Amino acid sequence: MSEILVKEVQQKFIKTFNLEPLLIFSPGRINIIGEHTDYNGGFVFPAAVDKGIAAGIQKSDTGSCTAIAMDLDSTIHFELDKIKPSKEGSWENYVFGVVAEIQNRNKVIGDFNIIFKGNIPGGAGMSSSAALENSVVFGLNKLFDLGLTKHEMILISQKAEHNYVGVNCGIMDQYASMFGIKDHALHLDCRTVESKPYKIDFKEHQLMLINTNVKHSLSDSAYNDRRSACESISELLGIKALRDATEEDLETIIDKVTPSNYQKALYVIQENARTIKAAKAIENNDLELLGSLIYQSHAGLSDQYKVSCDELDFLVTQAKKNKYVLGARMMGGGFGGCTINLIAKTEAKAFAETVATAYKSKFDKECSVYFIELSQGTHLVK
Repeated sequence: MSEILVKEVQQKFIKTFNLEPLLIFSPGRINIIGEHTDYNGGFVFPAAVDKGIAAGIQKSDTGSCTAIAMDLDSTIHFELDKIKPSKEGSWENYVFGVVAEIQNRNKVIGDFNIIFKGNIPGGAGMSSSAALENSVVFGLNKLFDLGLTKHEMILISQKAEHNYVGVNCGIMDQYASMFGIKDHALHLDCRTVESKPYKIDFKEHQLMLINTNVKHSLSDSAYNDRRSACESISELLGIKALRDATEEDLETIIDKVTPSNYQKALYVIQENARTIKAAKAIENNDLELLGSLIYQSHAGLSDQYKVSCDELDFLVTQAKKNKYVLGARMMGGGFGGCTINLIAKTEAKAFAETVATAYKSKFDKECSVYFIELSQGTHLVK
């Protein structure tokens, strides 16, 4: 699928600029387990996938830059010394943000043209924004020989999102998209920003995403609310972040926090421990244990952290009814987006059809099913 995407971008670039572009593919990501642990200094378990963003980039000699988003049929022209954030929610902020952050590091880039197109399902929580940022910084680094390391590139991508897009994201999305390894998931320590790759042999099983195709408006305010609850509990405990706390530590302040905030902090501590158990399960080729941890993760997200929604809970309940699904949970910030399911290959199609019918009859809307494979991170396409 990504080959077709790259070809389309290449043809469009040649047709538009009469030049052969540098071609980059930057993947989206999934997260197997470890949700809302990133901003608590904890562990996450993401992997790059075989859906993402293809970009073509080349120097421009017109005295200005052009960026084209093929999916949106949208073109912008801009000058490097006049970059400032565009209106909120517009795609060009991802491009402007990366350019501005490169310039903030006193790196000199010249005029360029870029065209990109993606096949990451919208609203699925697979980080199309990180894929786009990474494709821009990776392309500019190659084109102008900036000498940036991959670590520096992901920090530029993250800063672009903070300062130009206005999303105070952690580092997981950019990291997984940049450093992904085919057939591996990355056990990432969000404090040290270092990871250990684990090769996953799914044997007779595969990963399947089911998109609720809903996004409840709660998500941004709820994210900020939970983030501040975690920070205030860390402060009460006198620690840097909840990753440093145990369940016993938390009990010492039970009378100083609301029951709901206590449960949120407890979830984070338990989820962090689950990611470490998941690494062991993968090492031992124990998919049953991995599946069970994934189910536990959803229960915590739904009952303790309270970031699920009826549609997500319904999909996980459907998964639990099917003995061929080893584990399922909501993935991402919550209140919509996807569930990730670990299912027997032979049963995946039948399960997808059953779930789609049940979902339609319950919510009177369609869900979408995607099959994905773990793939390589941001790279130059030869």
